[in-house]
Amino acid sequence: MLSQSSFETTYDISSKRDIIAFRKLVYSYYRNNSRSHLPWRTDYNPYHIFISEVMLQQTQVDRVISKFIEFTALFPDFRTLADSSLEDVLASWKGLGYNRRAMALRNAARMIVETFGSSLPDSPEQLRTLPGIGNATAASITAFAFNKPVVFLETNIRTVLIYHFFRDKQGIDDSTLMNAAEKVLDIKNPREWYSAMMDYGTMVKKSIGNETKKSRSYKKQTAFRGSRRELRGKILKVLLANKSCTTKNLSSLLNNDTESLLPVLSQLVHENIVRCERGKYLIAE
Repeated sequence: MLSQSSFETTYDISSKRDIIAFRKLVYSYYRNNSRSHLPWRTDYNPYHIFISEVMLQQTQVDRVISKFIEFTALFPDFRTLADSSLEDVLASWKGLGYNRRAMALRNAARMIVETFGSSLPDSPEQLRTLPGIGNATAASITAFAFNKPVVFLETNIRTVLIYHFFRDKQGIDDSTLMNAAEKVLDIKNPREWYSAMMDYGTMVKKSIGNETKKSRSYKKQTAFRGSRRELRGKILKVLLANKSCTTKNLSSLLNNDTESLLPVLSQLVHENIVRCERGKYLIAE
């Protein structure tokens, strides 16, 4: 059991002794509180890791679990996903938000099949060539799927590093945190280390709040209600249910004026999520 004094300890990132003590603290918590029930941790299948990491972008773990199980049952491998229609992928994605991720995921699967012989690339450099995969996601996939000692930051990792190494500082830049992440990394078992950091970070956030506000890269998420993101989701929900709609139909079904709908529809068309044919909008192929 983690003692209060251990939890409140601050460490010096330049001290090897402190780094060893910090690792011991994180692993001690993890041994007793591991989220081993997470479905993508059961076998570390590269396809499952890839799907989970994309789903977990800006989406809480509890919301992802059931969707992950449903999605991987419908699309069990890269080839099945690559051969699927965008309509089917979006329908399964419904409820996760940030729907452009669903299209990027399907398109990434097509690239993996066509370019990499249906096998997930095992380097961040190759992973970053895939649609929707940035630096942090590419590195996290590499660590979890292939157990490689890459360095990356995400919310829980930032939280832990700030809380234990930079608690009294403000405006901490990512280069400082990346340097700290590299120093504390257990290079012999990066997969387990990052799992431990994620689980420990979840507890820290629940216990003391959002330490990432002290990070220079912190950006407060805009409100969802009444936003364009909410309207995008509503439009796609209607199109999935009705196959095709005119702007007038959408305006009536959503109780929104056409002036507010047109910019969002234009954006969806530009992103190739929706297409317009003869004045009717429908999900792109």
